[in-house]
Amino acid sequence: MIDLHTHSFFSDGELIPSELIRRAEAIGYQAIAITDHIDASNIDSVIPKIVQAINKIKDYISIYAIPGAEITHAPPQTIPELVKEARRLGAKIVVVHGETIVEPVTQGTNRAAIEAGADILAHPGLITEDDLLFAKEKDIVLEITSRKGHSLTNGHVAKEALRLGVRLCINTDSHSPSDLITKTFAIRVLSGAGIEDSLISSIFENSKLLIEKTLRRN
Repeated sequence: MIDLHTHSFFSDGELIPSELIRRAEAIGYQAIAITDHIDASNIDSVIPKIVQAINKIKDYISIYAIPGAEITHAPPQTIPELVKEARRLGAKIVVVHGETIVEPVTQGTNRAAIEAGADILAHPGLITEDDLLFAKEKDIVLEITSRKGHSLTNGHVAKEALRLGVRLCINTDSHSPSDLITKTFAIRVLSGAGIEDSLISSIFENSKLLIEKTLRRN
């Protein structure tokens, strides 16, 4: 399992980074990104803390731990600069909190995330065909999520992304230990979103390709 969207107690998660990473390692994860919620108010404190926490333990773990960030509820106009600043501060995976139907995310956030070149557009809700085609053009990966609430539109995201050739990945958006999942359960989530068995391996491969892309960039 590769999970590129999780949260520690540096935002609203329950665990310190080392425990989050250890618990993921214990259930067989290959890689995990810690992507705590950020906006202009905390970007300069949260990301360096994640980077420092991972650097302190990276030589003693078997899992690949990646510092990241999730830009959350920021005005769409500010997202491009936040993506740039997050990467400057050391975030290797930049996620944008998309237009989930269970939160009042500002309309235009999906579009701004794609335009800004974020790595992952998380739980993008009822994303439009125009934005899907733009994501394809910009090679932005859309998220299928195992998180309750946000997962309500997994079927729409999967159906339309596959129809238009937009890349998908699967993440947990973990906030607590019970949110972490095995690869076997991830496959069930993908199947529940209507994704055919023959396509599932390519979705896991997209996560690997994202990691390779970040390594080249960084």
